[in-house]
Amino acid sequence: MSTAVTLRTELRDLYLTESTRIQQEFVASGNGLAAIAQRTELVEKILLRLWRELIDSGDAKNFSLVALGGFGRRALFPHSDVDILFLHADRTSEDALRDPIRAFCQELWDLRMKLGPTTRTVAECDQFDPQNVEFTISLLDCRYLIGDRDLYLRLHDKVLPKFFLREGNYIIQQLAEVTRSRHAKYGNTVFHLEPNVKEAPGGLRDYNVAGWLALLSAMDKERTWPAPESFLADSARKSFAPAHEFLSSVRTFLHYRQGRDDNMLAWESQDEAAERHIGVKGSGTGDAAAWMRVYFRHARALHYECLRLLESVPAARSSLYRHFQSFRSRLSNVDFSVVDGAVFLHQPSALRDPDLLFRIFSFAAHHGLKLALSTESRIQQILPAILESPPSGPESWRYLQAVLLEAHAADALRAMHSLGLLTILLPELKLIDSLVVRDFYHRFTVDEHSFLAIECLHRARHSNSEWDQRYGRLLEELERPELLYLALLLHDVGKGVPTTNHVLSSIEIANQSMDRLTLSPEDRDTVTFLIASHLEISSVLRRDIYDPATIQGFTDKMGTPERLKMLCLLTYADIKAVNPEALTPWKAENVWQLYIAAANCMSRTADQRLHADTENDESVARLQALAAKSGKNVNAFFEGLPKRYLRTYRPEEVMQHLRMAENLSRDPVQLHLERGRHWFELTLVTRDRPFLFANVAGALAAWGMNIVKADAFSNSFGVVVDTFFFTDRFRTLELNLPEWARFQRSIADVLNGEADLERMLHDRTRSESREHAKIKIQTQIEFDDECSATSTLVQVIAQDRLGLLHRVCSRFSYQQCNIEIALIDTEGQMAIDVFYLTSDGAKLSSARQQELKADLEEELRPA
Repeated sequence: MSTAVTLRTELRDLYLTESTRIQQEFVASGNGLAAIAQRTELVEKILLRLWRELIDSGDAKNFSLVALGGFGRRALFPHSDVDILFLHADRTSEDALRDPIRAFCQELWDLRMKLGPTTRTVAECDQFDPQNVEFTISLLDCRYLIGDRDLYLRLHDKVLPKFFLREGNYIIQQLAEVTRSRHAKYGNTVFHLEPNVKEAPGGLRDYNVAGWLALLSAMDKERTWPAPESFLADSARKSFAPAHEFLSSVRTFLHYRQGRDDNMLAWESQDEAAERHIGVKGSGTGDAAAWMRVYFRHARALHYECLRLLESVPAARSSLYRHFQSFRSRLSNVDFSVVDGAVFLHQPSALRDPDLLFRIFSFAAHHGLKLALSTESRIQQILPAILESPPSGPESWRYLQAVLLEAHAADALRAMHSLGLLTILLPELKLIDSLVVRDFYHRFTVDEHSFLAIECLHRARHSNSEWDQRYGRLLEELERPELLYLALLLHDVGKGVPTTNHVLSSIEIANQSMDRLTLSPEDRDTVTFLIASHLEISSVLRRDIYDPATIQGFTDKMGTPERLKMLCLLTYADIKAVNPEALTPWKAENVWQLYIAAANCMSRTADQRLHADTENDESVARLQALAAKSGKNVNAFFEGLPKRYLRTYRPEEVMQHLRMAENLSRDPVQLHLERGRHWFELTLVTRDRPFLFANVAGALAAWGMNIVKADAFSNSFGVVVDTFFFTDRFRTLELNLPEWARFQRSIADVLNGEADLERMLHDRTRSESREHAKIKIQTQIEFDDECSATSTLVQVIAQDRLGLLHRVCSRFSYQQCNIEIALIDTEGQMAIDVFYLTSDGAKLSSARQQELKADLEEELRPA
């Protein structure tokens, strides 16, 4: 027998050499299944060698070594755990072998192997532990390694079948609930920007869950272990095999790339995987977006099959839910039966009738139902016949309208898409099937984004949010909402073709679609208008929406009130479907304000200067009356303020500003901080001075705050009212109320020149780890002298970074520019900031614009 040192050296050399060889072969072939099978074989070889050296060199009795989990499935990924079971007949062998087992495990740990050992007797394996369901499920993949084979067969062939028959229903219930919770954690969608290839919906965990559910179901029917090829349907096996092969290669690639059990498919990993053609046969293009499209197709197929099996497992629901399901069963009619929220066919053979086929989905969309597994299987069987003789254009539009108008249209559309029916009605959607937009702003694939936008509109009516309800009520006013839904389905199809302007491509493709659907000229014009204008409101929001010229120009483009309503709703849904954080409350408010302003054809006087002595304005009169009661004179304060100031602030806020202005003689920097529902609001009243706006922005950045918007106003006497709205990234103010005073004192010290702002920013930058930008944003600086009568507009698009607003506004001050209005916005890692600037009370000259542009480009040049 070898000495312990010699054995350890031999095994370490073997493990290192063979692991390196396996990795090199994977790099050359990209075959993940081969790599995990070879690693399983290598680990098994080492375990058997150690067993014979340390535990038993002959025929062991009453003791076996059993592989569990991924090891049992022969699917050991490069850095995944090695789960093993030391199986004993009784406590006698367990006590006798305690020291050899400890030495056995220690040798494996010394090899840097992630070992997960478990010790059980056969009797203990027959006891269900609700606190350790994972161990019970791992027994489904148990595999004999070495030791007493008869003992293992007693467990496998006699104990476990009876155990799973006895506890199977509860195990299935627990497995289903855990899986549903996991899916909910990931938003119940496979379409994540950076998915987890193991845990996310459509990941390898779904593959395993589907196998376990099918195995337990088959075992319940056959009363023993079923043949591996018998417990999964042929349709499931056809989609499982390529998906499993692809995801196994991707996970293997990630483990080798990261050097650990890291299953997050981050942007950088996507780029490298696409370049190396991981999981795809042939050379391909090496394009990451195209490669991710393959990923999503496999993940969607796998997730779909997992959901099919999950639907057969009733969730643990309240009696109210069961009563509701019972009520829904009464929805059955001559064509369909409804059982537990699923739609069954009375006569599956009748499904060849296209009217009945597509009526299933309008029925499901109306009542919020899902199709039963048998119904979906029948649809898959007749799909070739539908493809041979698809519905005519008018029929397709009729079928689409019947679904689009229903409350649960999005779920029905997703089901139609998964089954291949939606692209029969709208072949153009093939262009965006599982298409990824790699801008770190869109969270979902293009097709899922369109479905989610439709879902947002239907849900708005019943939302708890006041803003959503406003849009929901507006939706009810539309005469032809189906045209809006069609525009949402088609508004991004142009992203599926190589183009520099996806809007123009979307219009062209949509026109081809509407030709086939034979829409009337009026309906075509409406849909075309919505697609052509679907970015218009976002563009206008980067201008001063209180400027009457801006509102008039926007209103002129709308043409009719109906189109204005439709575009407002499309914009709301389009932004909300980008990602959960895209439609911030202030952005929803601005969209609504723009809609109201355009609908009312807003007065042209909104951005003129106030003259309090001569002003015939109801708001001014009301405020003058309030001020008179409190003994305050508002005329001097109002003189020269933009009229938009009164549209921005409530009367009580204006009175607060007036009180702060009167206190400037005692303290030259007046600050007021309050916490709103979604952000903090810092109001500053002080005398105007160079670098004022820039220094406040810098101080906020130095405190780790993220500015989401800002307002800047000044009157004829140089009194400034600036308001900054920001989120507290590190919850400094939220969790530490005493910090509020120190925070405001710090801002005041910066403005009074008593604090070193550059040092504060340097300390903040040093304390934060510098994250690599996932997408590079090219700096763009644009000037516009036409959109305002008194100011020059400058739009700065740049890579979002710490202190960006401070740096930009500092350059304005160096160039002796005054900020009249600031509109701050961020999309993913792209900052889109718009400023209305003046210099010496007038627009910027052409020469000053060129100097400022060069100055900004130099300041924002990447280091």
